[in-house]
Amino acid sequence: MEIVRLSTRRRAEMVDITRQVQGVVERAAVRDGIVVIQSLHTTAGITVNENADPDVQHDLLAKLERLVPHQEPFYRHAEGNSDSHLKTGFMGPSATLIVHDGRVVLGRWQGVYFCEFDGPREREVAVQAVAAAQPAAER
Repeated sequence: MEIVRLSTRRRAEMVDITRQVQGVVERAAVRDGIVVIQSLHTTAGITVNENADPDVQHDLLAKLERLVPHQEPFYRHAEGNSDSHLKTGFMGPSATLIVHDGRVVLGRWQGVYFCEFDGPREREVAVQAVAAAQPAAER
C-alpha cells in the first residue's frame, strides 16, 4: 500500500490522480488483479469520470453545489462544512478498479479523480494494488 499525497487549491475541485494510481500498480508489479483507491478524509471522495473535457468536472461540481449548498439553516455541524460531508457521502470514499497486463483498466475518456469538497488542504489517498490469485495449475 502506498499513500499518495496531494495539495488542493480550492474549496471544491476534482484532481486527476490517474497517473499516481498507475504508478502504484507499476511499483507493485501487479500484472492482473485490482487496485483500491481510498480517500483518507471525510470531506473528500474518489470517483471515475471523464478526463478529456474539464467542463465535465466543472459541471459535476456545480450540480453538487446546487444540490447541496454550502450553507443551510438546518445544518448543525459546528465546523461549517456539513455540505462537504454530504457531498463525500454521495461520491463515496473509494473506488476499486481492474488491473490487466499491468495497466489500470479505464475507458478511453476515463480518469481517476480525488474530489475535494473542503479545501484547500493537504490530502492523502491510500492506494493498494492486489494481484489476482493464480489458479492451482499455475502455482
